[in-house]
Amino acid sequence: MSGNSLWDDNYGKEFSDGFAPELPSSEIKYPQEDYISQSHENNYIVSIDPQGILGWSSNVIQKRGRPKAHVIEVLTEQTSPAYLAYLRQLDISYIFAGKTTIDCSLLLKKLKKLFQIERLMIAGGAIVNWSFLQENLIDELSLVIAPVADGNTTSVSIFERSKFSAGKTPVSFQLKEVKRIAEDGLWLRYIVR
Repeated sequence: MSGNSLWDDNYGKEFSDGFAPELPSSEIKYPQEDYISQSHENNYIVSIDPQGILGWSSNVIQKRGRPKAHVIEVLTEQTSPAYLAYLRQLDISYIFAGKTTIDCSLLLKKLKKLFQIERLMIAGGAIVNWSFLQENLIDELSLVIAPVADGNTTSVSIFERSKFSAGKTPVSFQLKEVKRIAEDGLWLRYIVR
């Protein structure tokens, strides 16, 4: 395995710097084709950004306790030429994986071919989780349950469909393993039926 990857769902914006600044039209028009930066990092953050709206300050991210990770933006053909120029200015890699919605199968093929990513942990959010699940690309679901309640009525779900997500077929899971964590937590592992 040449690299590891963590998936970032742009709706959480946990890894980006929020939304991109207002982008002026660029004099340089980059073609809508994949761009690979000459990064020397062996870890990646793959950010789903169908319309090209996320803001970045660098082509690498380093979170406390984690190694540096090279940013890869996943775009659709809806992305503006000005946003492509913005990514090029920051030397951020990007790949196209669909016209208006993300094709997760195509995305995985490109990640393997262009970046030698063999293993992917999807840790971004409900929308990305649903997209991969609908394309039958999840082999295991790992849930940690902690006995804590906050009363929040806007809590996020594990799976959620959006206008950028394909499919609406229900999926069932089979319990693979249960482990107790600390005193009161549970780690549940499931496989897709």
